[in-house]
Amino acid sequence: MPAMQMNLDGQKVVVFGAARGIGRAIAEGFAAERCRVWVFDRDTQSSPLPAAQGNLTGDVTSYDDVRAAAAEIGDVDHVIYCVGVGSGKFGFPFWNLEPADWARVLEINLTAAVNVAHAFAPKLIANGRGSMLFLVSVAGQIGSQTDPPYSAAKAGLINFMQCAAKDFAPHGVRVNALSPGMVQTSLNEAVWKAGQANLPPEQRQDYATWGGEKIRKVSPLGRWQTPPEYAAMAVYLASEHARNITGQTINIDGGQVMHS
Repeated sequence: MPAMQMNLDGQKVVVFGAARGIGRAIAEGFAAERCRVWVFDRDTQSSPLPAAQGNLTGDVTSYDDVRAAAAEIGDVDHVIYCVGVGSGKFGFPFWNLEPADWARVLEINLTAAVNVAHAFAPKLIANGRGSMLFLVSVAGQIGSQTDPPYSAAKAGLINFMQCAAKDFAPHGVRVNALSPGMVQTSLNEAVWKAGQANLPPEQRQDYATWGGEKIRKVSPLGRWQTPPEYAAMAVYLASEHARNITGQTINIDGGQVMHS
C-alpha cells in the first residue's frame, strides 16, 4: 500500500478562531499541507499567522462580519469553526448560575457557528465538494455539570452538524465535528479557575495538579491531549481519504467518552 498523501495542495481553507489553541494548530496544519489558509478571529493583529493568505478580524456573532469575510475570501473548499467560550462560572448545580449567564455562551458556541454555516453554504454548494468542520466538546455528549450552558451549547452544535450534514450531502459536501477532551488551552484553564473559586483556600489546587487529577479520573489513557492531534484529524477529514465520513463526531479524548 502506498504512503498516505492528503493531496490538499492549493485548496482554500478558512479557520474561525485561529488566534490560539486548537484553532491555531488546525490553521498551521492546513498551511503545512500547502493549502491557501485564511484565518478569522477577534484579534489577528497581535498574533497573525505568517503562512496565512489573509488574517481577518471580526466578530463571529455578527452575521455581517462573517458574510463580509465570506465575500472577501471568495470560493472555498473547507470551513472550520473553532470558536468556543464558557460561562466563566462553576455550574454545579446548575442553579449556581443565572439564566442571564446562558445567552452569550449559546450565541458564541452555537448561533455564531450557524452564522458561518449560512454564510459559506452557497460557496460550498456551488463547488459541489468540500467540507465543514465544527469544534465541539466531550461536554456536549455527557451532560457535563461543570458548565451547563457550555455543555448544552455544544450538544446543540453537534445536532446542528448532523442536520447540516444531511442537507449538504446531495451537494457532495461533508460536515463533521471534532470533539476535544482535556487539552491545555485558555478555555480549559478557565474551567479550572471557575471551579477553584468555589473552594475554600485550603482545598484549592494549582492548574497542573488539578489537571493531572482530573485526567486520571476521566481519561482511560491518562494523558493530556494536544492541539496538533486535532490538526492532524482536521486535515484528514478534509481529504479524500475521508470522502465517506459525514455527520460524525470524532472524539480525541483519551477514551473519556465511550458509547456502548
